[in-house]
Amino acid sequence: MSNANKRIPVTEERWKELNELKEAGETYDDLLAGLIQEHQRYELAERTREVRDADSEELTSLDEL
Repeated sequence: MSNANKRIPVTEERWKELNELKEAGETYDDLLAGLIQEHQRYELAERTREVRDADSEELTSLDEL
């Protein structure tokens, strides 16, 4: 992986919001990595809920057998 720095344009408002999320000693790279990981976990949980809900609609309850 390249060590080249990239610039990401953000509004002043977004910059302030990111700065509020960032903890002392944490880099913006660390912050963004954590946000990406959190998003990926959320997406996985969403897909899991969708599969569970789809399965429950198609299954017959044991009480109904």
